[in-house]
Amino acid sequence: MAITQTARDMRANGRDVISLSAGEPDFDTPKHIRDAAVAAMAAGATRYTAVDGISELKSAIISKFERDNDLKFTPEQINVSPGGKPVIFNALAVTIGAGDEVIVPAPCWVSYPDMVKLCGGTPVVVSCGAETAFRLTSEALEAAITPRTKWLMLNSPSNPTGAAYTADELRALAEVLRAHPHVMVLSDDIYEHLVYDDFEFATFAQVAPDLADRTLTMNGVSKAYAMTGWRIGYAGGPDWLISAMRKYMGQTTSNPASISQWAAVAALNGPQAFLNDWRSTYVQRRDRVVSRLNAMHGVTCLTPPGAFYAFGDVSELTQDDADFALRLLEETGVATVPGSAFHAPGHIRISYAAAIEELDGALDRLEVFLS
Repeated sequence: MAITQTARDMRANGRDVISLSAGEPDFDTPKHIRDAAVAAMAAGATRYTAVDGISELKSAIISKFERDNDLKFTPEQINVSPGGKPVIFNALAVTIGAGDEVIVPAPCWVSYPDMVKLCGGTPVVVSCGAETAFRLTSEALEAAITPRTKWLMLNSPSNPTGAAYTADELRALAEVLRAHPHVMVLSDDIYEHLVYDDFEFATFAQVAPDLADRTLTMNGVSKAYAMTGWRIGYAGGPDWLISAMRKYMGQTTSNPASISQWAAVAALNGPQAFLNDWRSTYVQRRDRVVSRLNAMHGVTCLTPPGAFYAFGDVSELTQDDADFALRLLEETGVATVPGSAFHAPGHIRISYAAAIEELDGALDRLEVFLS
């Protein structure tokens, strides 16, 4: 966000800036979703709602979980929050305190460790390198668990790497956790619909139903449906946890925006075929970016199976990726995010949620910068 704001400031001062730092789709929210919001306003759905979501949206979420993930929930097991971040933060806030530990595989989304700290806990960041395609292994998980461990955070596909866990890899992690009944799992599936090639998405509770009573499956409409600004996140989990999150929301944010909730109903219940076209576009962009990065001297980049990020290794070129990203922005007008922000120094994250022309222009500038 800081890099994105710097890019905005540079644009405001007349600089030609190509921003590949923001984690949001460049597509417009589909028309049928926007129409649902207009209809909701016209119908007067502009008042307070139930704290953690209207019943119609909870029903849509229950149907989505059953349709896409083979998961069954009751309305009392569904939470709707004003964005994906509040879902995660609220779950942590009602379960951890001083001295409690949360295992965070890295590279990781920047907010995970700081959310844990804000709740008084201790993030245990476990480095997962390119040799495991940025995925946590069962051996590394076992080594990280202590009697104080409360949560394992899983993000698949991942921000910032696009890494994703197969069903078998999730089963291997589940086997470890069966021996540690005090550890809960927070499965962040926000990029679920953005998987490519022949990769088959799986979520933790789906492959380990016996651990469902200690798993929170979190998702949202922001990434899949280009609804980042609508601020709707949701989750399914055990009754006791959802109840505690509801109470917490009652004294903090209260309900998500009523109009956004009705738009989310349309997103989840409406046509999904457009996602195939979006995925095809993302694949074209991904392949162009990864191919060009790997052709540059001193840069390597794995081909990610999901999300819309390329995570380039620039460790041969610099010992300070933050300085590298800042110089790249200041000297060429290309905004990326340094890997150190994601607990993975020596990398830069490039969002390919941008037109091919923009991506090519940015990569041209990066090539000149490196030379």
